[in-house]
Amino acid sequence: MVNVVKAGYSKLTPVQKYSIPIVLAERDLMACAQTGSGKTMAFLLPIVTQMMRDGVTACTFKEQQEPECIIVAPTRELINQIFLEARKLVYGTCIRPVVIYGGTQTGHSIRLLKQGCNILCATPGRLLDITERQKIGFHHVKYLVLDEADRMLDMGFGLDMKRLISYPSMPSKDKRQTLMFSATFPEAVRSCTYVDLNLIIFGSEPLFNIGYERTLVFVDKKKKADYIAAFLCQENIPATSIHGDREQRERELVLHDFRYGKCPVLVATSVAARGLDIENVQHVINFDLPSNIEEYIHRIGRTGRCGNTGRAVCFFDNNSDGHLAQSLVKVLSDVSFKSWCLAFYGL
Repeated sequence: MVNVVKAGYSKLTPVQKYSIPIVLAERDLMACAQTGSGKTMAFLLPIVTQMMRDGVTACTFKEQQEPECIIVAPTRELINQIFLEARKLVYGTCIRPVVIYGGTQTGHSIRLLKQGCNILCATPGRLLDITERQKIGFHHVKYLVLDEADRMLDMGFGLDMKRLISYPSMPSKDKRQTLMFSATFPEAVRSCTYVDLNLIIFGSEPLFNIGYERTLVFVDKKKKADYIAAFLCQENIPATSIHGDREQRERELVLHDFRYGKCPVLVATSVAARGLDIENVQHVINFDLPSNIEEYIHRIGRTGRCGNTGRAVCFFDNNSDGHLAQSLVKVLSDVSFKSWCLAFYGL
């Protein structure tokens, strides 16, 4: 915490608020975040926290180093920036970060590595070059981070990324965490099924990009509805909540504020939202998916009515929502909906 403060961080950004708990829960992550959104700390902070908690092997001089964390980014400028942030974060600890990238002598990179490496920050080409020279081993990798994946594909590093993921000594997906960050999600990134994420989490911060369009958010618990509504208000997004604990007068006031735009975001439980007939809902967000597909159809049917366009966004957790996967595929196929994320599950 001292190093976090010294590095000048005092408040979490949206992508950090969403990503850090997921990484600390040892789950995989795919997040959409723009440059300058604070995504570097979104993965560095929880990774370093877990490394300190679990303990790391003190660095020693060795011909082949076995880092616990590998971070890959497309350019030397970006990877060096990540390295500098990592160095601030681990100051005074036994964790040693190293950065290697093209455009410098390979011998210099090897000398840096030999001194010890727990966190390796690298560009794709230089990483594979050093690996082929048997100077880096992947047996101990617990965290694999692919930053700015869209740019890496644009720059022609797609095959390098695939080689890295499928390298013989790289631990299988159930023995490592894979974190992917991208400023955009074009088709090329969407089809990167070789990344083999266990869980797809879209950190695209949809609620921070909807402006004042009418949005209905579904959650599974009353307290969560109140919490999310309060959180959004703190982020200057006018929001309110509705659930079974609300008195009739409160419910009427909430619905009035939602209908007439005073609070364009309504966070609701399924039971409280039944029977509501609200026109011109532009977005439906399933923060928590329902327990059955019929309820899902009912929810998303609240947007795009009467020939209008609408958008439905869902957060899918294979652990809790896996029973809905096949039904979701059928429903989305029937309405000719292109749900590329389901390709990650081979459905």
